[in-house]
Formats: sequence, C-alpha cells, structure tokens
Amino acid sequence: MSKDLFDESTMSFGEHLEALRTHLWKALIGLVIGVIASLAYSKPIIDMVRAPIDNALAAYGQPVEDGPSKSFWETTKAYFGEETEEPTEPPTPPEETDDAQVVSIQVDALELQRGLHEADPQHYPAPSDDAKSVMIQLAASISGLPKIVDDAQQLKPITINVQEAFFTYVKVAMISGLVLSSPWVFYQLWLFVAAGLYPHERKWVYRFLPMSLGLFLGGAAFCFFLVIPVVLEFLLSFNLWLGLLPQIRMSEWISFAVTLPLMFGISFQLPLVMLFMERISIFSADDYREKRRIATLVIAVLSMLLTPADPTSMLLMMIPLLVLYQFGIWLCGFQAPSASPYAEE
Repeated sequence: MSKDLFDESTMSFGEHLEALRTHLWKALIGLVIGVIASLAYSKPIIDMVRAPIDNALAAYGQPVEDGPSKSFWETTKAYFGEETEEPTEPPTPPEETDDAQVVSIQVDALELQRGLHEADPQHYPAPSDDAKSVMIQLAASISGLPKIVDDAQQLKPITINVQEAFFTYVKVAMISGLVLSSPWVFYQLWLFVAAGLYPHERKWVYRFLPMSLGLFLGGAAFCFFLVIPVVLEFLLSFNLWLGLLPQIRMSEWISFAVTLPLMFGISFQLPLVMLFMERISIFSADDYREKRRIATLVIAVLSMLLTPADPTSMLLMMIPLLVLYQFGIWLCGFQAPSASPYAEE
C-alpha cells in the first residue's frame, strides 16, 4: 500500500493551516518592506524602464534637413565631395525678451539677397547671374506667438489625465517591490511546501529550481535588452513612413515593458515542461524528435499569442523557443527514465 503524503507528518491539519498563515504573514511583511523601499527609488526605476522607448523616440526624432530638395546634379556633386560651403559656426542668437521667442530658421542666401535688392535697390545690389544657392541658418527673435514646443519635448511618453503619473509611480513601485522581495516570498512558500514533500522530491526541486530561475531571467533579459529595441524600431518606422507623430502613453508603455519580458520568461520554461511531461510518461524523447513539425507549428502559434500583433516580436520569440525545444530533447535523454522524480529511493 502506497504511503500518503502526510503519513510521517507530525502536524495535524489545523497545525498545517497555522503554519500556512504564519508563512503568508512573513511573506506579506517582506513584500510591504520591498514596496516601501521601491517607493524611495521609483524614479530611477522608471527611468530604467522607459529607457528603451526614450531611445527609440530619440532615434525617431533625429532632425532632417529642411528646405527645398536638391536636384539630381546637386545631390551627385554632394556625394563626391563637391558640396557648397556652409557656415562653420551658427550665428549668435539675439537676446530674448520677456515676450519674445528665439527661433532658428534656414533661408536661401540667394533668395534673401534678391528680396533685399527688391526692397532697397540702392543699398543692396542684385545678385550676379552665376551666384549659387546656399542655405544659411539665422536666429530670429519673434514676439506675439504662442509658445513653441521643440521636437525633443514632443517625442516623449505622455500622460492624458491628472492622476496617471501618480498611478504609474505606484504601479512601478508595486512591481519592483514584488521583484525585490520575491526571494523572501518564495522562500516562505517553499518552507511550507517542503514540509509536505518526501526527501527525494525535495532533491528534484533543488536540482531544477535554479535552472528554471535562470531560464526565466534569461528570457526576460533577452526580451528587454534585445527584443524590445528591435520591435520599437520596427513599429515606429510605420509612423515615420505614414508621416505620423508618435505619442506613447506612459501607463501603456509600463504595461508593455512588464508584460512582454514576463511572457518571454514564462515561454523559456519550455525545456523543463518537456522534461516533466517525459518523466510522467506522456511523451518520450523519441516523440519529441518525430513531431518536430507539429512542435514548430505549436511554437509559432504560442509566439503569436504571447507577443504583440507584429511579426518581429513573434519571430524573436519563436527562434529561441525552437533552440530551447532542441535543448529540451537533449535534457530528456540526459537522464535515464528510471530516475523519475516519482520513484522512491
């Protein structure tokens, strides 16, 4: 007759509930301490989380030359180094008064000389026939205009209501507090669960828990530092192509920057899921090898469901999962089936 899980336990059911309550309270206290600590450093954490979107928007907002487009001949001469000389130093801007704004404008020097000649022929001679067009930059002080917001200020994440910035601050503190206190929280939960496991079952947890944690952190880091910048560049390129100005809502970006790495971290658990299903005799390593095509289709569908609706993020999840699928096959064959976690020592 097989043993029951609690046959050798010296604790009653009520004592188990009391132990659960104690561990949950300790985990909750650790979580509160982590959130309070994160509230003090939430601004640097927000700066770190918004760094990818700031960099993407800064790259999107690189200044483009204004003015009339060059002819084919002028473009060809510029390509071979025969470009007309431009002023090496920008002109000194005039002093700005209380109600004036200093703006930088580009004008055609040839057209400016013609305009001055038409306005005052006696003091400004007409340009010669062989004069060339040269774009020059001038600083002008203009009064009576509404305040102009520069491009760098426009290309930043925005909020659309009064309380959104505060709730974003609290949300980031809650998430970072959970991450900060997660070792203590999982430790308390493990103390409760381990009391009901056999020694050989705890051995398997000790063996594969570090691998699971490493796969999760590796997937999250891969997404945050490699996938998100590529996805942002791809998606923002459509705004540039369609001539649209992207305005990213801060709360939506925080959700995106947290959810997508979480999905990558969970999906990177694929080798351990394959090993678990092999150990409980649902699949074997040979089944995984024979059904690669079906597995590729399943991985493609999961990648589509776990990522935004763009092909870039889907492919960037699908390709590592195919590699991890092969690693899962190797992991299943690394140990003999007799070494099942459910076999007694």
